[in-house]
Amino acid sequence: MAGIKVFGHAASVSTRRVLLTLHEKNLDFELVHVDLKDGEHKKEPFLSLNPFESRAITQYIAHRYEGQGTNLLQPDSKNLAHYATMAIGMEVEAHQFDPVVSKLAWEHVFKLIYGLTTDQAVVAEEEAKLAKVLDVYEARLKEFKYLAGDTFTLTDLHHIPAIQYLLDTPTKKLFTERPRVNEWVAEITKRPASQKILQ
Repeated sequence: MAGIKVFGHAASVSTRRVLLTLHEKNLDFELVHVDLKDGEHKKEPFLSLNPFESRAITQYIAHRYEGQGTNLLQPDSKNLAHYATMAIGMEVEAHQFDPVVSKLAWEHVFKLIYGLTTDQAVVAEEEAKLAKVLDVYEARLKEFKYLAGDTFTLTDLHHIPAIQYLLDTPTKKLFTERPRVNEWVAEITKRPASQKILQ
């Protein structure tokens, strides 16, 4: 399976989602570096090589290699109600969680890399939005161990890269002050695959 090539940057949240999935599935792959600073990801040949968004790629991998490594789908992937729960969780991550945490990671982490100053007003605004999302997660996690039920799925995996960046920032408090969210974050970020993408 060494024929799998991932075109991306190791620090990119999107690339990390795909790498996490490959690690969870115990698949061999090659990471082909794409330079984001020079905008290589917005030019050919990258555009023609990578027409899909990272979440679509993770879903393809989870289905294509369902019987290998960690099952990232619901235990009964043929049960449409369970699959729908996972799909809803992925939509919430993509449309409610990710836009907010992406802005926070930019302010807290990536701006510093580029020598820019964190805008505390943006941080405060985005943290207020994140708090609302995490309140919903806290309620959900009172019922289940993971966001889509009692097993780790793509719903949880998609959160990991951004959370890993924010755990080294003052925004960490929003996770730690919610007991169920804090337990969930600890559980998903200590997974071997989660540790591998930090190396």
